[in-house]
Amino acid sequence: MSVCRLPRLSGVRVSVILVGLLCSASLRVGAAEVASWPRFHGPKGDNISTETGLLKQWPAQGPKLLWTAKGLGKGFATVTVSDGRIFTSGDVGDDMVIFALDLDGRIVWQAKNGAAWTQTGPHGSHGTPTIDGDCLYHENAHDEIVCLDTKTGGKIWGLNLRSEFRGAGDGFGRAESLLIDGDRVICSPGGATAMAALDKKTGRTIWKSPTAKEPAGYVSPILAEYQGLRMILTMSSRSLIGVNAANGDLLWRFEHYTARYVANCVTPIYHDGHVFISGGYGLGSVLLKIDVQGQKATVQPVWRSKDLDNRHGGVILLEGSVYGASHFSNHAKWICLDWKTGRKMWAERGVGEGSQCCADGMLYTMNERRKVGLVRPTPAGYDLVSQFTIPEGGEGPTWAHPVVCNGRLYLRHGDRLYAYDVRANER
Repeated sequence: MSVCRLPRLSGVRVSVILVGLLCSASLRVGAAEVASWPRFHGPKGDNISTETGLLKQWPAQGPKLLWTAKGLGKGFATVTVSDGRIFTSGDVGDDMVIFALDLDGRIVWQAKNGAAWTQTGPHGSHGTPTIDGDCLYHENAHDEIVCLDTKTGGKIWGLNLRSEFRGAGDGFGRAESLLIDGDRVICSPGGATAMAALDKKTGRTIWKSPTAKEPAGYVSPILAEYQGLRMILTMSSRSLIGVNAANGDLLWRFEHYTARYVANCVTPIYHDGHVFISGGYGLGSVLLKIDVQGQKATVQPVWRSKDLDNRHGGVILLEGSVYGASHFSNHAKWICLDWKTGRKMWAERGVGEGSQCCADGMLYTMNERRKVGLVRPTPAGYDLVSQFTIPEGGEGPTWAHPVVCNGRLYLRHGDRLYAYDVRANER
């Protein structure tokens, strides 16, 4: 094992531990081979990778660890991957810092976006950077949005959601990852403005929605189109809200929260004129049908289920079934629900409650205590094929969502990022 150490950057020492001979060119990934994962939960926001040719079973000790990057600060942000670079964020000292790494795990640049989150709840960065061409967009926990050059980290523009829109976040700090819709950046100020669209080149306001009469939630918005109406969906503090993507008109507000613990953290799923939402602490899940009338729309519940009360690990729709970890319900087991009926197909312990992503028909699950599992999901049963535990050293729970991109599995824990080779064959 060789160790490559970087110089001190802005007071932060970063070391990259390389397994084998990663520093040699033979193991580097060429630019032509690089896939893209440009925002939280991927290009479509569904957390499903289109990659194939991945391992269907791991060795007993887990897939090959290519490298470990250290010095990324405290945080729960996962990674985005674009144009041969990896991006994430972390709190370093008093600052929230955005990092760009190359595909060998070496830091290329780092740039500040406001202050670290040291208030209510676990300390650390929340939002994952969004990449669009040569621009990076990031929202920190303290209302600050910044646009940076992906090549250099240089600042292009920035604004504050509270001062610009009289925005209001919830008590644990903002956790939204921004959405790009054509030439617009979509954000959720909350408070006096439910959502807003910004010119992605300048930050100028294009439209802003009326208030939903509540703070923003901890969810990243998604796009949906049904019967000719383009919509943007997100969870505010207490509700699912939908707005008209063309002008920001507020289409609906559907309450979904538990007074015991208000925390909407789960990105909705849109499919075929329906929206699925879920919440932890016993709240459960709802499938809603969208009714479109011209440029207006409403939603009505199709079914409700207490079986899947996902807290913040995310849910995935795959071939007619919804997969995710429960929280209070079913004793934090992994759950499969039928999309159309809400029927519980199974409940299994697996690696324990946590987060997930999907690639090549398999679920990559990670619990809150470093254990990772490879699952072959079907409505008929739960098949935990392989599992391993990532190395010790990172602080706090493992809450950052896994990412599979370009044959690699990226796992974040505290100030560390691990890159595993999950390709079935050498490329």
